[in-house]
Amino acid sequence: MNTLSRRAFLNASAVASLAVAGGALVHPPAARAKEPFRRGGKARLQLSLAAYSFRDFFASMRGKPNAKAKSVPAGREMDMFKFVDFCAEHGCVGTELTSYFFPPDFDHAFLMQLRRHCFLRGVANSGTAIGNNFSHPKGPKRDAEIAETKKWIDRAALLGAPHIRVFAGVTKEIPRDEADRLVITALEECCDYAGQKGVFLGLENHDSIGSADTLLPMVKAVNSPWLGINLDSGNFRTDDPYKDFERCVPYSVNVQFKTEIHPANVKGNVPADMKRFTQILRDQGYQGWVALEYEAKEDPWTAVPRILGEMKQLFAA
Repeated sequence: MNTLSRRAFLNASAVASLAVAGGALVHPPAARAKEPFRRGGKARLQLSLAAYSFRDFFASMRGKPNAKAKSVPAGREMDMFKFVDFCAEHGCVGTELTSYFFPPDFDHAFLMQLRRHCFLRGVANSGTAIGNNFSHPKGPKRDAEIAETKKWIDRAALLGAPHIRVFAGVTKEIPRDEADRLVITALEECCDYAGQKGVFLGLENHDSIGSADTLLPMVKAVNSPWLGINLDSGNFRTDDPYKDFERCVPYSVNVQFKTEIHPANVKGNVPADMKRFTQILRDQGYQGWVALEYEAKEDPWTAVPRILGEMKQLFAA
């Protein structure tokens, strides 16, 4: 399905999410299908760091041994507790505890120890991130993705994390418009559950929704006050990623900064203008977490402290 027709479908879905009574459209009590989040006062940008920035240094990844970690020099091994320490030592207000790097056998006691450690180090848990796929057709795979998301909603609540990054996902099994309908209903079901725990779900501009034209209609189509955008500055594959970023800020519940962007009309990676991204957030009155998610080639042990320093200066300006 091309972008235009898909956007038209998603816009129609947003309208259809309104209830019909007596022939007139009526907003359900919790609907926020048309409105961005209302924030009062000046912008407030809170610095966090995503554990994904050190993805090659954790012993496990997605429940399996991390092959890249085997070649890590002594003293540079990473785990969740060391990552929280790193965040504290480098002046981060928050820490984003990416689910991929939890040990495969973690339990309730581990979550409580990690929450305790964050508190004692004076670092807030800004959220976590999962790698779900809601684009599967109806059946066991889709059911498992929804069940796993709900598990992580419970875990986020235990950790004191206010936000979980989620994906729409990809599929080769069904047409994209059919998958989009299933994504919307999966998000609504999971948001109903998340709202009971006080946890936001942030739909990321990723995979099949790599533009504001596809992301915004999908977010508006989901009838829940507990859904927003996990706004990744490096994931827009459009002619002007800054413009897409700006359009999505009012619906965002979490922001991730990357040091590179990927414009559709340019070959390869382009250094991101983080000052420009910061000014967009400030101009839009964004209030909340801005996490560095480092993906460039330079050693993160060298690059991340420097970039965090730059972000602190930008946020304080």
